[in-house]
Amino acid sequence: MQQQSAHRAGHAKQLKRPRRYTRDVEVTPKSLPDPATTRIAALDVGDRRIGVAITDELGYTAQPLFTLHRTNNRRADIKSLGRLLRRHHCTHVVVGNPVHMSGDLSPQAEKAQAFANELASALGVTIYLWDERLTTAAAHEILDAAGHSTDRRDRKDIIDQVAAVLILESFLQAQIQPTRDEGTSQL
Repeated sequence: MQQQSAHRAGHAKQLKRPRRYTRDVEVTPKSLPDPATTRIAALDVGDRRIGVAITDELGYTAQPLFTLHRTNNRRADIKSLGRLLRRHHCTHVVVGNPVHMSGDLSPQAEKAQAFANELASALGVTIYLWDERLTTAAAHEILDAAGHSTDRRDRKDIIDQVAAVLILESFLQAQIQPTRDEGTSQL
């Protein structure tokens, strides 16, 4: 029986489709998730809310999932995200890194990086910091084009989700069409 299980496990490994990435960044083929077994999540981390998006089961599209309203307890926020990531089988997380247009770290980028470090150590997930310049502005444009209310109170629960979708779409697109200048780093 154990030989049969070992044979099946070995056979399953042979069936995995090899993926090729030729990016000249720190993301390597060994570090990227297999979309057949896991999903990738993206976070737009803010002081009051965290927008969450995930890939579909095949790993091709990004979908808005949830807006986490932050508490004053960072550990409670990480615990909530941990439950969410486990429920959706996410072992890789893309965290938006809001650097200045010049590429210098902004105060919010420092906070996002600190949160990403805590998330990685607390949950054991692979974290990718991803340049998210102007994603919230682009999210507002998308909502305007869709005819969504321009009232900030109506938008506050969805805008972070849309920004997280844009971050995840950018990350996924870079995996398909690699470029040398994409801003990513793995923690």
